[in-house]
Amino acid sequence: MTFSAPNALAVVDLPNLPNHYRGKVRDNYDLPDGRRVIVASDRLSAFDRILCAVPCKGQVLTQTARYWFDATADICPNHVVAYPDPNVLIGQRLEMLPVELVVRGYLAGTTSTSILTLYNKGERQMYGVTLPDGLRANQRLPQPILTPTSKAADGDHDAPLSPAQILEQGLLTAAQWEQLSAYALALFARGQALAAERGLILADTKYEFGLDADGAIILADEIHTPDSSRFWKAATYDARFEAGERPDSFDKDFVRAWVAQRCDPYKDEIPEIPEDLIRQTSDVYIEAFETITGQTFQRPAADEPVLDRVRHNLDAYLAG
Repeated sequence: MTFSAPNALAVVDLPNLPNHYRGKVRDNYDLPDGRRVIVASDRLSAFDRILCAVPCKGQVLTQTARYWFDATADICPNHVVAYPDPNVLIGQRLEMLPVELVVRGYLAGTTSTSILTLYNKGERQMYGVTLPDGLRANQRLPQPILTPTSKAADGDHDAPLSPAQILEQGLLTAAQWEQLSAYALALFARGQALAAERGLILADTKYEFGLDADGAIILADEIHTPDSSRFWKAATYDARFEAGERPDSFDKDFVRAWVAQRCDPYKDEIPEIPEDLIRQTSDVYIEAFETITGQTFQRPAADEPVLDRVRHNLDAYLAG
């Protein structure tokens, strides 16, 4: 794993906080009072492993989600309690629901569960939805559709689900599924509308929800970030679609492509990743933040390690 980029938050070490769980990108700490401290690192994950740390990535994800949590709070309650640091969210601890909701407005995707992959295999009925014949890659769908999947355990893959399967397997109650569906479609509609004002197309996105102590459904994790969503540039979409070309997007996969060209990333040792490639990826994340939100990105101070800042801000917050 390459951590040569200066001032990247690769390892989160907060020994004063209890109940630590490290995910691929975020580090979580559960406090005794029911709050969860979520620190977004700069780790970049691909091929089921951590490849490197990209400066500012964690801050971009946290602050982009903050923009969207604020912009959608009237639609759906979310888990946000406070933001003591640019990389940190304090949230409610929730019982996460076992279904991940992806809303898709376009026939796109590359994974085994994406509707484009399934469509190209000849499938027309998927996720409880029937798609018409004659659609082309990256074409707008007649209306946005819900494509729920199960949440896989580590090492497994998410599995497509239909609404009927969700109810038959007891993953959600009928009332929960109805509420989740309404929330997800309304959030997506708001996301598409605000993205259009910024010259962007929100093609698809994922949402995760949990239950609070009273059983209310709460939006959790992240919302409409460059990692959880597919954004395209609207100005060139029509011409590129007619030409059969991939839409312009915030292409953050420089590192992934560089590694895949040089080794089997699932088996081999990862070669040292050039710093200029990491810096290029960082610049794209910052461009995405500024385009999506219309805000100017506030870069971290060069003379203070990000981890030191996080520790100071959390110590001051939790002591207050």
